[in-house]
Amino acid sequence: MQVIPTAISDVLVFEPVVFGDDRGYFFESFRQDIFERHVGRIAFVQDNESKSGRGVLRGLHYQKPPYTQSKLVRAVYGTVLDVAVDLREGSPWYGRHVSCVLDSSRKNMLWIPKGFAHGFMVLSPEAVFAYKCDNYYTPSHDAGVLWSDPALGIDWGMPSEEIRVSAKDASQPLFGESVHFRYEDYRKEKLYPGAPGT
Repeated sequence: MQVIPTAISDVLVFEPVVFGDDRGYFFESFRQDIFERHVGRIAFVQDNESKSGRGVLRGLHYQKPPYTQSKLVRAVYGTVLDVAVDLREGSPWYGRHVSCVLDSSRKNMLWIPKGFAHGFMVLSPEAVFAYKCDNYYTPSHDAGVLWSDPALGIDWGMPSEEIRVSAKDASQPLFGESVHFRYEDYRKEKLYPGAPGT
């Protein structure tokens, strides 16, 4: 498993080694020991999966305290552009984002810690998207940021007229009007025991 840093050091790409031959392929999609070495201890409690067509954008989503979520996400089928936005006031990356192409042929995954908003857009004709969460979905604490907020400067890689969003996502608040987090409360050293650097 290769672990690749991004422009925001708390967000990581995990890319497994895929063993293939004329019969098919095999790979380890998750290893607790490798994960803990790079992130810290975590207990995933819910797995989610969605299917979407080209141009469908889901996000930018997060949950408010005390039901914040970390996510490990991947494209099981197809290709998506995945985006994580830092909502932690006081963070060196506050208001900045990381975007990463997740491709089912590469099997790569993106780790998104608590304190970030998350969204993805489908680049292929169809995609199946899966993610592991360390907290349960709690509708009363569901929150989001408008995907097209100019203040974020996210290039979704597709003309806006071709992007399809839900009515809910089209009416999310701007970044400056959304609920944010205190960086001191959402540093990885506080959230994930045994995190590197602790």
